[in-house]
Amino acid sequence: MNTYPMTPREIVSELDRFIVGQDAAKRAVAIALRNRWRRLQVDEELRDEISPKNIIMIGPTGVGKTEISRRLARLAQAPFIKVEASRFTEVGYVGKDVESIIRDLTELAVDMVREEEAVKVEVKARERAEERILDLLLPGTPIATVPGGPESSPENDGTREKLRKLLRAGDLNQRTVEIAPTPQTPSAIFEVITPQNFEETGMDLKETLSNMFGGGREQRPKNTTVVDALDILTKQEAQGLIDQQNVSAEAVRRVEQNGIVFLDEIDKICGRESGSSQGPDVSREGVQRDLLPIVEGSTVKTRQGMVRTDHILFIASGAFNLSKPSDLIPEFQGRFPVRVELDPLSKDDFIRILTEPQNSLVRQYTALLATERVTLEFDESAVDEIAEIATEVNTRAENVGARRLHTVLERLLDEISFYAPERSNSTVHIDAAYVREKLGAILEDQDLSRYIL
Repeated sequence: MNTYPMTPREIVSELDRFIVGQDAAKRAVAIALRNRWRRLQVDEELRDEISPKNIIMIGPTGVGKTEISRRLARLAQAPFIKVEASRFTEVGYVGKDVESIIRDLTELAVDMVREEEAVKVEVKARERAEERILDLLLPGTPIATVPGGPESSPENDGTREKLRKLLRAGDLNQRTVEIAPTPQTPSAIFEVITPQNFEETGMDLKETLSNMFGGGREQRPKNTTVVDALDILTKQEAQGLIDQQNVSAEAVRRVEQNGIVFLDEIDKICGRESGSSQGPDVSREGVQRDLLPIVEGSTVKTRQGMVRTDHILFIASGAFNLSKPSDLIPEFQGRFPVRVELDPLSKDDFIRILTEPQNSLVRQYTALLATERVTLEFDESAVDEIAEIATEVNTRAENVGARRLHTVLERLLDEISFYAPERSNSTVHIDAAYVREKLGAILEDQDLSRYIL
């Protein structure tokens, strides 16, 4: 992991490379991330008493709420999961249990740690895989790396070294070899199936029964080329070299100390301000009450062990069109002390989104069509016209923020994208007149623009 403590100013600067505007939200998440490093520098006696300051982002769709959280997790190299709050239901009802958030986050952390450990043992795993490939190509000779094994003859050693040189030079890549399936150890652990762990237990049960009775395609030997077999065997050897207990322990530590949970659509589990406690409002409050222990700090049982949620950072977001944050139950509100409001996007913001970020839409479409050897050139007037159209359509119809730019650009470049393979080595210059020609008729017909743009 990257242990370099970025300052809040550096974090905001990095976020500016990908996200336009929303300075208040960037500052809030930058401070929250820096506070994690600060907490680790505090004396151990006080460290556990410092809880993360969870954040609620308030703003319409398409203004950057999710992207800010996702980029923040990448900067921190932290386990990150995005979940829709509306997917969960109160305990006792049909739906996903809220504790599955932490279980899924832990599994993501395991994958992250396992990949890092695989990189560390890659060289050794490659060497072992190479020896196994040579054994397949030269049957009847012992593996030279096995301690105490029988010694091979000088003739076999010479042949083996010649094959090794050919293998490393790539001359044997298209040879076919037969590799054995990865040995599966049937699990003897069966949990009691409850509504809370039904989904996870069901997956484990299916996998366990498949392994016990030899089901699945992986149980049969596989014929493949040497180059593919080398990759497969390298992964198998890497798994054998990795200490799975250490992986689980490190994954749990990262989740507990650095995990980030992004709760989207939090406004969908708000009760209405009318104060009625009938109908769906009861279930909405029930979801909040089920989420409350996890946000406050509790212990969740996962495959990797018990995970404490006391120091996981929760970032909630919602448009709050039909409700407001104060409609959340008081206990839930109190666990999100930081609130930031994201601004709706204007025409100027759209122009910046189209051109400024490192992953701007103009650069994306230009790079895509460059693969067909078609050069796209966007004039400044074209960018201005695209931003104007996106703003106008957002005003007329539902305001979906920057996502409207994707719709407008797809419609604008529809013909070019379709005929691109037949127009290789050509240049397409896009200006305001071209944009009006392609989109003007649709924009004038308001009923049509509601369906197409």
